[in-house]
Amino acid sequence: MVSVQQALDFLLDAVRPVQDVESVPTLDANGRVLAADQVSLLDVPSFDNTQMDGYAVRAEDCAGGAATLRVAQRIPAGHVGQPLEPGTAARIFTGALIPEGADAVVMQEQCEADGDEVTVRHAPEAGEWIRRRGEDVRDGSVILPAGTRLRSQELGLAASVGLAALPVRRRVRVAVFFTGDELAMPGEPLAPGAIYNSNRFTLRALLENFGCEFTDFGIVPDTLEATRATLRAAARAHDLIITSGGVSVGEEDHIKPAVEAEGTLNMWQIAVKPGKPLAFGVVRREAADGSAYFLGLPGNPVSSFVTFLLFVRPFLLRLQGVSGPVAPLAMPVRADFDWPKPDRRNEFLRARMNADGGLELFPNQGSGVLTSTVWADGLVDNPAGQAIARGDVVRFIPFAALQH
Repeated sequence: MVSVQQALDFLLDAVRPVQDVESVPTLDANGRVLAADQVSLLDVPSFDNTQMDGYAVRAEDCAGGAATLRVAQRIPAGHVGQPLEPGTAARIFTGALIPEGADAVVMQEQCEADGDEVTVRHAPEAGEWIRRRGEDVRDGSVILPAGTRLRSQELGLAASVGLAALPVRRRVRVAVFFTGDELAMPGEPLAPGAIYNSNRFTLRALLENFGCEFTDFGIVPDTLEATRATLRAAARAHDLIITSGGVSVGEEDHIKPAVEAEGTLNMWQIAVKPGKPLAFGVVRREAADGSAYFLGLPGNPVSSFVTFLLFVRPFLLRLQGVSGPVAPLAMPVRADFDWPKPDRRNEFLRARMNADGGLELFPNQGSGVLTSTVWADGLVDNPAGQAIARGDVVRFIPFAALQH
């Protein structure tokens, strides 16, 4: 068996990002990946302004700590004041431009207003409560490098320098289908031996989370001919094909021979639990150059979910053009449970944080127990053969770091 890291390294070395670029409004760019560096064309802030509601003053006029000054003007945000004369103050509001001659702002809580005068009961230092021009962003600086996956904060930063549109890589196109004559859809009666196709709902939602354009080819009959035909159809207009089920080597598992007939395939037994079987390869496009990547996931619902998070997620991010780290950040957290009989494989245990800051473990870690994924809020990444005793510090990966 290959290790989780070996499989992941192979996948990330094989993938090449989509090359098509489009310009989209910054308002609509959430979750997209930048195709080029973004450079600011202005300073942010573009002028010295106040961080507080208060009074703009000359620091030397207030050096005694109890100065009474005439309030000569009022400057709301968005308005330009007059030069500040010695011995006067300007009533000023957060975000407003500092008037010429002022070199400090005193917050209103340290002042007493009386008519057109104010008594400043504080000796400010020059620069106090003033945001200087360019202290956040400098004109000409790269604010967002190519390969950045855009979140709310990146969009806000782009807007702060006036970028109304952004060049991004096009959305990744994914085809997905499911194998197994035993599968039925919710709303249909269950025949003897049939089960509902939960993986269809799980994988579709995950693809939506990652902003993919996807085509759902549904449940494919358990025949070699049907599987090959679906692979050919899926490869025509998609970058990636994902399947669930049929990746073992039984007589009714047709993914391996179908992909080998339509392209090339690597079949791995990965030292991971839940999971183990994972298929990766390419499917040739008919009457066209190129091919579509292929990833075949196991059919057990927890195995399918976890292997998507561990392997498909980073592969998708690279395919989308993300250039930075794609591995999720694991947190060191105290285990409030015992795990005395570890597996020889790298285990990913469903767990959740408790009110004391420790981790509780779902009692049934079986690969078909989908309730464990709902109860848990993350995975304990437990190395092969490693027992866990209550109080040990373990690596915990929250689902919030894995599903977006």
